[in-house]
Amino acid sequence: MADRLVPAISLKDFDQRREEITTQLIHAAEYAGFFTLVDHGISKEEIEAQFAISKKFFDLPVETKAKVPHDPKTNNGWEYKAQLRPSTGTYDQKESLWLQRDSQWPSDEDIPRFRDTTSEFMRKCAEVSDQVLSCFAITLGFDKDYFQVANDPTKPDCLTQLRLIHYPASEDAVGTWRAGSHTDIGCLTLLFQRDGEDGLEICPGRESHSSFASSDIFTPLPAETGPIVVNIGDMLMAWSDDRLKSNFHRVRAKDVGKSPSRYSIAYFNQGRRDFVLQGPKEIYPPISVGEWFAQAVARSFSRQTAVA
Repeated sequence: MADRLVPAISLKDFDQRREEITTQLIHAAEYAGFFTLVDHGISKEEIEAQFAISKKFFDLPVETKAKVPHDPKTNNGWEYKAQLRPSTGTYDQKESLWLQRDSQWPSDEDIPRFRDTTSEFMRKCAEVSDQVLSCFAITLGFDKDYFQVANDPTKPDCLTQLRLIHYPASEDAVGTWRAGSHTDIGCLTLLFQRDGEDGLEICPGRESHSSFASSDIFTPLPAETGPIVVNIGDMLMAWSDDRLKSNFHRVRAKDVGKSPSRYSIAYFNQGRRDFVLQGPKEIYPPISVGEWFAQAVARSFSRQTAVA
């Protein structure tokens, strides 16, 4: 079933196949809101190297990881079981390291070449994102590089982040949420997974970015090293006048037995703070990316309070 819901789309010979690739991307984005990319230009070896350096960070003693503390104002830094989900009323069972180009990074003394390796990985994620977003831009009636400009990570007001994630192994997590059901606030998410570390489940069917209605039917999406799982965020759903779907997803523990460690890496295209977003049909009023995030966080907080 997951194969039907989440198609694999090849970016091979992108410039020559742009029209064909665009058709495939739009079809997936209008229905599932998810797709996987292959032949995307980031080698399996590069992905494995980034996972290896991520694991080195999470294997460090707590006091060493805490040298890069989470800052609530910027949402950068290391956090441990700190994300409360309105959908479950509990904290996600994971730790993560949020990074931006100019945020605080782990030192080379603690992890040699961490910043050089990870910065290059982020650069390649931006290239893949630009290809996908250019297809969406043309289809929606914007200039080809519209979303590239709006999400340019080299600009000081860009909110795009890389998140290294570790779900610790658990003996007693059967049937529980390692990450509760949610949608992504930003524009476009690239997710990297490792072979055999399953748990991601998706739920298509959302019609409006302002609605939190969700089906109770979730479909597992097996983890594999190499393909990139891509999903639409709430921001891009609004930017497309709800044409492209930002759908709910979660990470669920195994129904039987021990849940092993799971590592994932997410690249969140989140736009430039001062860039104004509005769909081509102008169904929704214009709003800056910064205001969008402020309202999204406030909305999430109010839902958390309701759940609590």
